[in-house]
This record gives sequence, C-alpha cells and structure tokens, in this order.
Amino acid sequence: MCGFSGFAGAVEESGDSRKEILKRMMDKIAHRGPDQEGMFVNDKVALGFRRLSIIDLDNGSQPMFNETGDVVIVFNGEIYNHLEIRKELIEKGHKFANNADTECLIHGYEEYGAELLYKLRGMFAFVIYDMKKDLIFAARDFFGIKPFYYTVNDGRLVFSSEIKGILEFPEIKRELNEEALEQYLSFQYSVLPETFFKGIYKLPAGHYMMYKDGKLEIIRYFNPLMEPQAADKKSLGSVVKEVEELVHETTQAHMISDVEVGSLLSSGVDSSYVVSEFPGKKTFTVGFLDKNSKYNEIRYAEGLTKELGKENYSKNISSDEYFDVIPKVMYYMDEPLADPSCIALYFVDKLASEHLKVVLSGEGADEFFGGYNIYHEPISLKNYQKIPRFIRKGLAAMVKKLPDFKGKGFIIRGSKTVEERFIGNANLFSVEERESILKTKVTHLKPSELTAPFYSQCKDLNDIAKMQYIDINFWLQGDILLKADKMSMAHSLESRVPFLDINVFDYAKKMPVEYRCNDKATKYAFRIAAKRHLPEATANKKKLGFPVPIRVWLKEDKYYNKVKEMFLSSTAEKYFDTNRLMELLENHRTDKADNSRKIWTIYVFLVWHKIYIEADEVRIPA
Repeated sequence: MCGFSGFAGAVEESGDSRKEILKRMMDKIAHRGPDQEGMFVNDKVALGFRRLSIIDLDNGSQPMFNETGDVVIVFNGEIYNHLEIRKELIEKGHKFANNADTECLIHGYEEYGAELLYKLRGMFAFVIYDMKKDLIFAARDFFGIKPFYYTVNDGRLVFSSEIKGILEFPEIKRELNEEALEQYLSFQYSVLPETFFKGIYKLPAGHYMMYKDGKLEIIRYFNPLMEPQAADKKSLGSVVKEVEELVHETTQAHMISDVEVGSLLSSGVDSSYVVSEFPGKKTFTVGFLDKNSKYNEIRYAEGLTKELGKENYSKNISSDEYFDVIPKVMYYMDEPLADPSCIALYFVDKLASEHLKVVLSGEGADEFFGGYNIYHEPISLKNYQKIPRFIRKGLAAMVKKLPDFKGKGFIIRGSKTVEERFIGNANLFSVEERESILKTKVTHLKPSELTAPFYSQCKDLNDIAKMQYIDINFWLQGDILLKADKMSMAHSLESRVPFLDINVFDYAKKMPVEYRCNDKATKYAFRIAAKRHLPEATANKKKLGFPVPIRVWLKEDKYYNKVKEMFLSSTAEKYFDTNRLMELLENHRTDKADNSRKIWTIYVFLVWHKIYIEADEVRIPA
C-alpha cells in the first residue's frame, strides 16, 4: 500500500523546480508510504511515490520501469493474481527484474494496453507514462477501493492519491465547491464527481483515463450490474456451499504478503467470518462506554477469538478522545465525511498499526450479498403497495402534516417507488430541509436526480438488486471505502477487503435475490454459510455498523457547548441559517427529536472547513 503524486505538462515560472514541487506533493502524503520515496522527472511528466513495503521488500521500489526504460509506473494497491499474469507474460517474452506485483502492470500494459484491466484481481490506482507515445494511462479499480484525484490546470494534468497532494501544486486554489455541500447534506459524503474543492475531481471506480497532447479522455471499463438468476435454477444448499468455498478462497488470496497480516473485528458477521477463515492470529476491536453497552463490541470480539483460538487487541474510546481527534480525522479524510464510524475506524486502525502493517476487513459483503436492513424494505412494502398509488400518495400527504407516530415513515415511503425513496444507505436532510437551512442555494438538484441515470441502467432488475447497484455506485465508494482507505493510511496501515473482489462479485451478482434477502433475514445464504464457521448468535446478529454514542454525547454540556460554539461561528453564519442550526441542537438536547446525525453532518463540515478553507496553510491539526 502506497501513495503517489504527479503532474504532466509545463510548470509556470515560480522559482521552484519540477522536482521541488513534486517533493512537496509527495511529502503531504508521506503517511501513505513511510518506508521509501522515489521520483521520476523529465520535461514532460513528474511522478512521485511513497512506499509502504509489503511485497518484495527489497526490490519493489517505485517509480518502476520496463527493461528498456521507456515505460514507467507509480502504483497504489495490490494485485492478488500477479503471479498468474507474470507467468502468462513471461511466456509471451517479457522479462521481469523483480517479484513485485507492480511489474506485471508495466508488462501487462505493453502487451494488452487498456485490456489489461480485465485481467486484474486486486485493488489499484496507478499511472503509467509511455514515453514513446507521450501518453499517460491511469486507472482505478473496479469498486473504488483505492483513491485517485486529479485536476486539469491550465492544460496541465495534476494527480494524487490524496487531495492534499494536489493542493501543493502551484496556483491550485482551495476554493469551496458549494454544490458539493448542497448534496453532502443529503448523502453525508462527497457524492459529486467534482470534490469539495472547485476544479478537483475523483476518477470514478471502474474508470480509466488517457491523457495525450493536453487532452483528457475518461472511459468506463467496468459496470457492477447485478444479474440475478431465478431461485429455481439453483438450490439454497448449493449456493450456501459455493459461498463457503468463495469466502475461503478470497480470504486466502488476500493473505499474499511478505509481512504479517491481521484482521479488524467487530461483532458483526462479516468481519467475524473473515477472522474465522484467515490463518493469522491478531485481531483488533474498539468500543465505547462500558463493555455491556450496546455501543461496545469488545465483549463479542473477545468471546469469538477465544473460541477460534486467536488473539484480540482492544481499546475503549472515551468521549474526550473521540471529540479531540475529529480535526485530525477530517484532515486525513480530505473531504467532509459525516459517518461517525470513521472516527472509530481511525482508532482501530491506529491500534492495529502498533502491531503490524496489513489487516483484513469485512467491507463489501452487505452490498454484494444483500445485508443492509433497508434491503428488506421492498418485501415489507409489498402488500401495502398493492393499494392504488393515488390512495397511497393521498395518505402520505396527510400524514406528513401530523406529528411523528409509529408507522408514519412506512406510509410516506410506501407511497414512493424505489427510485423515488432510495438514494443509498444514508439519506439525512430532505431537499426541503436543506433548502431551509442553507444560505447558499446552489443548484436545487434533488438527490434522486443524481441516482436517476444509475437507476435507468438497472431498470429491469428486482428492487433489492436495484438498491444494491445504487449502493455499490454511491455509498460504497463515497463512504465505506473512502474511510477504510484514508483511516488506515493515516497510520501507514494497509487495509484489504476480501469480499470486494472481482471473483466474489462475479458470483454474487448472479445469486438469486431470494437468497440475498427474504422474510427470514438479510444476507440469507451468506449467514447460513457463516453459521458453519461461527457461533449461531454471531451469524444471526442484526447489522449494526460501527455503533457510536454521539446521540448520547451531544446532550452532555461539554459537547453540546462545543458544537454550539461552531454553530454560532462566522463560518456557520456564512453558509447556514444559524437559527435553524440551534433549533436542531436544542430539539435534540430536549429529546424532541433525534437530530444527532444531522447535527454531526454540519459540525464535521465546519471542522473540515476550518482546516482546509480558512487556514493559511493546510497542516495536520495538533
């Protein structure tokens, strides 16, 4: 796991050489690779690399070249099938100089061009410069496990594994993209192709770019569409057996390393299943409040590892530790992320990094196998939606005006199609709410307008499969994988995700919908497979995510006042109706409503803004 920065094109006369500019960009992402650094600079391109040594510790330095020195690469990630690709390329006459997986990308590009991407199994973001063609070929993996940011600035392409690297390039302005703020309030993460910084973009998952003669072309090479089979074509028993084999194989494949590999462990079935399959010993868990609290998963982890004969290292996070580290977390995130679990992830990754360099983690199983509780909604609404739609719409209009009562949300959501009601796992401020709270009225674009092009691509699928497709394209990239990468790399730790494997997806996409989610359970076949390797209570445990007690803490004077100070700041006044902010805060404190997630969304944005927009210089908060 590593990081890269670079640029293509001429640099304005600024007194700094191309190497000096590149060095500053690289230094900003040094946490991604503290073991080594390297650079390649000529009058056309500058490629910089920071290395975290995992495979071929002695010979895997980058930038790396082909044998003739006219193709050079910087690469972040792991290619788990690099030995198979290497064998195929050697048979075709390519000569390898080391055992690093990076080299299979260089020769693979020479042999196959962009078609190389279809041969890869792994997580990756890379940039290849072909000197003969004066061409940059860059790509991001199928699901967006590894990040890739870029901007085109006065005809120059500037890129990095993290935005903070790009911000070190001369003449790049730290200007807030207010359109990103508008959508962030609904999605809780940066959802647009353009980031929170005007002019800086994310290369989407499953895309590659070609840059030549000052022109940039971006092409999608992978589309994660579901293709569910009918349940009568395959028995539940055969599916469960195949899931078992699949989980075992992908976990073993993700163990490739020349250093020790551990695993993160929560109380959920996904990480527990990984831990039951991986041959390593060390696992890592964090919790909040006391061990008997619903916000604490340590007791589950200790019980499971004892049964499996493994070790568990744990940490209980205090409220002060949690709030004190928020600025640092927002610095490493690059953009605001209102998922409270990213801070818990920061601590568990820090704990793991004190013992080893690589961990496995359970992300992706919910999206692929149908695990989120919300995926049961189409089943719950099925009978209600037999009522004519005009009646359901009328009922929804009436109950919207009434105070909250049990079943109100059911009536409102039941009046809508899945395309109207589901934008992904997080849906915080409604359009009406954000219009009333934002002073910067930008586009008035509804979240459903952003998801509509994706729904059009999966229009023939079952509603559950549609929801999975939306989450893979939005929630997984924008929240889950972003925090997994940024929080692990903040501690120079490589986080691997065995479920987010192209082989796993190719199987899961064809699984009958009934075996994903039904009246008995979400992630149905997966849970049955897990039961054969785990205690039944763990396999059946309801999805919790990373439970964080912010709703409790925000009612305490200390943290209420901390948030209040930010809500009454000049920055808050610039972007928001502060009276509405205080109303959210007061109503939460007096138990009139649970506004914790909405409060948190605005609070962490204001913390991020202070670091990246207001400060004279972007630096790690003390």
